[in-house]
Amino acid sequence: MALAKVSEILKMADRGNTSIIAFNSSDFNMIHSVFTVAEELNKPALVMLDPRHAALWGWGTPEIYAHMAIEEAKKVKVPVSFHLDHCMDFDFIMRAIKAGFPSVMYDGSMLSYAENVKNTSEVARVAHAMGVDVEAELGHVGFAADKDEDDNDLYTKVEVAARFCEESKCDSLAIAIGTAHGFYKKTPKLDLQRLKDINAATDTPLVLHGGSGVPDDQLVQAFTMGINKFNVGTEYFHLYYQTVKEYVAAGNEAIFDMQMLVQERLQAYLREKMQLCRL
Repeated sequence: MALAKVSEILKMADRGNTSIIAFNSSDFNMIHSVFTVAEELNKPALVMLDPRHAALWGWGTPEIYAHMAIEEAKKVKVPVSFHLDHCMDFDFIMRAIKAGFPSVMYDGSMLSYAENVKNTSEVARVAHAMGVDVEAELGHVGFAADKDEDDNDLYTKVEVAARFCEESKCDSLAIAIGTAHGFYKKTPKLDLQRLKDINAATDTPLVLHGGSGVPDDQLVQAFTMGINKFNVGTEYFHLYYQTVKEYVAAGNEAIFDMQMLVQERLQAYLREKMQLCRL
């Protein structure tokens, strides 16, 4: 069984001066494809549950997700793991931990600094007692549809990053340096100097959200400057949707064949995307 602590996987990335890639995944096809390609390429990887998929839209539950991830991890030798992505609900985080999630994110990025630290440290206190890693967010990674990647006021402030990590006791920190969730209206430009300064200010592994659509050359630079976890969601889900849409539009009706095609297309994408991880 290759299920590993997320903090240990991020240490591997830090030692290799690169980033692990984490894919938002909502069902078996997506989880299975990530772990299959990770094993094939011998590269560590993560899958993540967006709590909205379970809590709001009823696509599954933390318990079902944890079971799928754990069972799929048993099939591979390369270190893999799973993580609860953006969550502001303490009760849902505790439910995920009890279900077996080895890593969770508390997102207090839209709160005041004091509230963010207070809430993150409380999650960390409970999670650490149960052997679970905690990701936090300082600054705010908004939405590309709102052009939030251009709003410098949402960016992580260098001067408070180290203090936040120390006070919150988080194991990794998601920072805002010019990315946003969703499809970009124009090519984003990462604030690499800000990243360099944040990385110099703290030893805490740094995380980059909103990865879909960021040019590879910028990503490679960011990975060498302190980003140890890189989140991808929009591209991965869109490919799934487009595959199903094309299959149905072609007049196909065999649901089992569709599932195989979905996995085939997802895995082809993953083989290319995972090459960004230089381990």
